[in-house]
Amino acid sequence: MAESKPMRQQMEAYIRYLQDQIVTSLEQLDPNGPSFKRDSWIRPEGGAGQSCVFAAPVVEGDEARQQDTVLEKAGVNISIVHGTLPPPAVKQMRGDHNSMPLPENPTGGLPFFAAGLSLVIHPRNPHAPTAHANYRYFEVTEAAAEGKKDGEDRKIIAWWFGGGADLTPSYLYDEDAIHFHNTHKTACEKAGSPELFAALKKWCDEYFYIPHREETRGVGGIFFDDLNSGKHSRLPDARANTQEEIFELIQSLGNSFVPSYVPIVAKRANTPSTPYQRRWQLIRRGRYVEFNLVYDRGTKFGLMTPGARIESILMSLPEVARWEYMSEMGEDENSDEGKLVQVLRNPRDWV
Repeated sequence: MAESKPMRQQMEAYIRYLQDQIVTSLEQLDPNGPSFKRDSWIRPEGGAGQSCVFAAPVVEGDEARQQDTVLEKAGVNISIVHGTLPPPAVKQMRGDHNSMPLPENPTGGLPFFAAGLSLVIHPRNPHAPTAHANYRYFEVTEAAAEGKKDGEDRKIIAWWFGGGADLTPSYLYDEDAIHFHNTHKTACEKAGSPELFAALKKWCDEYFYIPHREETRGVGGIFFDDLNSGKHSRLPDARANTQEEIFELIQSLGNSFVPSYVPIVAKRANTPSTPYQRRWQLIRRGRYVEFNLVYDRGTKFGLMTPGARIESILMSLPEVARWEYMSEMGEDENSDEGKLVQVLRNPRDWV
C-alpha cells in the first residue's frame, strides 16, 4: 500500500478544493452580481494563502449606496502558513489548548504549521441569516537542528484539528435552523460518529456566547477544537481516533456546508423586508462584531501571530453594523425580534 502524504499536504489540498466549491456555489446565488475578488498573497515569514472576498460595489450619486445584490459582504479565505510562534502566542495557545504537550517557556518560540479555511457570509436581506465556518489543522514541531532548514522532517510534538459551522439569523425561521443542524448531524453520521453531533452542538452554544449580553451569537451549529489521537473530555466517543479518521470527519463536515446553508439564502434572499427589519439586522450585526473582537480566540490568536494579514483576519466583520443606546428592539417577547432573542438566551436543540 502506498504511503499516505503528510497531513499538512492533505489538508492543504482539501481546503483549496473546498474554497473553490463554496465560492462557486455562492456566486451562483446571484448570477448577475459581481464575482468574488480572488486575492492570492504571500506571507514573508513563511507560507501563502488566497482570500476570496465579496463586497457589493458602491453606486455613486446624490447619496452613495451599494449595488443591490444577494450578498452584502462575504469572504472565503484559506491560509497555509508556517514559521515561529513568539512566546506570547505560545502562552495564548497553552491557555486555549491546555491538553497539548507544549513547552512551558520555549526559548525563542515554537515552530508551527497551520492550514485552514475560514468563511463568513453576510447576506443583504434581513431574513437571510449570516453564517460562519472554519476548518483548520495545526501542528507544532521541535526546533530545527543547527544547519537544518525549515521543513517537514522535524519531529511533530503536537497536532490537532479544529473548526465548526454556525448560523446567525436576524429573524428566526425554525425550518432553517432545523435544516442547518440536521445537515451537520448527517455529516457526523456519515463519518461514523452518530453520537458526536450533540456534543459539538453543545460546545458551539457554549463557545459562541456573549457574556456581557447574556446571549449566544446565533442559533448554533457545531464547534470543536483540540481533536487529535487522544481522548477528549468533551466528546462521548471513548476510542482514540487516528489522524486519518479525524481528517475524514473534517471532510464530511466541510462538504456539508454548502447544502446546509446555500439553500436557506436562496429561499430568503427575496423575502420582502422593511426599514425596521433592516435596523434590527444591523443591531444584530453589532452583536456579531462584539463577539468577534472581544471573545473570539481565533481573532485574538491571529492578531498575535507575526506577519498577520489584518485584512483577512477582520474580513469577518460586516460592511455595516449598528449600536443603539438602550435600544428597545427585541424586548417584546411576542415580537418577531423578541422571538429570536428568547432563543439566544435559551439555546434550543433543533434536531
